[in-house]
Amino acid sequence: MNRLQFFTPVRIARGHREPVEEIDNVSEAMTFLRHWPKGRRGPVYQCALNCCAAALAGQMSAEEARKAFKGFARITRLLDDDIALPIRGERMDSAYTPRR
Repeated sequence: MNRLQFFTPVRIARGHREPVEEIDNVSEAMTFLRHWPKGRRGPVYQCALNCCAAALAGQMSAEEARKAFKGFARITRLLDDDIALPIRGERMDSAYTPRR
């Protein structure tokens, strides 16, 4: 396994009808961040960018960079984490609800 590969991808959902994009490694995360609009680059963006740069330089693990990138995706409401989890006490067929 490549040292820059994420153990699990970060799933990005750009819009309701857009396909989900999976970011699998530090290089893909860095590319995504470099294309982020300049007017929307704040401290969370900068943290994710710095962590990805540090991972590329061997100063940080890919998983640490993944956590920063995932945090960025969550804050910007791009993270697709609507993994279906059953709600306690409900039947399985009606227990799936989005977490947004």
